[in-house]
Amino acid sequence: MGQTCGCIQVDQSTVVIRETFGKFDAVLDPGCHLMLWCIGRQAAGFLSLRVNQLDVRCETKTKDNVFVTVVASVQYRALAEKASDAFYKLSNTKEQIQAYVFDVIRASVPKLELDSVFEQKNSIAKAVENELEKAMSHYGFEIVQTLIVDIEPDQHVKRAMNEINAAARLRVAANEKAEAEKILQIKRAEGEAESKYLSGLGIARQRQAIVDGLRDSVLAFSTNVPGTTSKDVMDMVLVTQYFDTMKEIGASSKSNSVFIPHGPGAVRDVASQIRDGLLQGQAMER
Repeated sequence: MGQTCGCIQVDQSTVVIRETFGKFDAVLDPGCHLMLWCIGRQAAGFLSLRVNQLDVRCETKTKDNVFVTVVASVQYRALAEKASDAFYKLSNTKEQIQAYVFDVIRASVPKLELDSVFEQKNSIAKAVENELEKAMSHYGFEIVQTLIVDIEPDQHVKRAMNEINAAARLRVAANEKAEAEKILQIKRAEGEAESKYLSGLGIARQRQAIVDGLRDSVLAFSTNVPGTTSKDVMDMVLVTQYFDTMKEIGASSKSNSVFIPHGPGAVRDVASQIRDGLLQGQAMER
């Protein structure tokens, strides 16, 4: 913008307040205007119509006695149709806006607890915007938008909040870990029970097969070898099992030392002891 030879240039998004002998005369829009100095006309000043932003930091206390610093960002601009009011009625626009922001924030935040302040920051911003809109419209200004851009608690409070949050997360993690270990133990126990059950079935089937095999062997031997009795066949089977057991003990590299009587007479004694034990068991059942 500039002025020369009685003319004045007004830039875009700007207006000029023209006075005649010190009295407001007109608002000059962007473009070139004639300014006759000889009849007392002059440019009193320039007024920008662009959107301005003012960041206000306000310290206050919440309902639960926590000091916080609320940072509000106010976007405002002068109205072209009320340019004279915006130019003449306020000497310091920023201080006026800041005073209203302080008033609304310090009236709203003390009614809320700290957590609610974070949750309702949009409501606080709306309250500030409404109050500013009502107040500044009389002075020729429009409030475009008001934002609560930051809420800063005291450093000790912030540290305590972080510790509480960390403790809560650790507690949840511990519960999840304990639940996982519980599930693993249950699954391990179920697996062991299933394994033992299947092992028992296998052992039972093995013993049944042994019994069936012994019965068939006794019947076949008695039929093919005349004059033999079932007792003779069982004695031979026991002797065979005895030698098989001795063979397995000797072949096992991890077996401990086992001392048992060995000899022809020992085999007869073992057979007699097994047979006597079976007979005693049958007598007790009867």
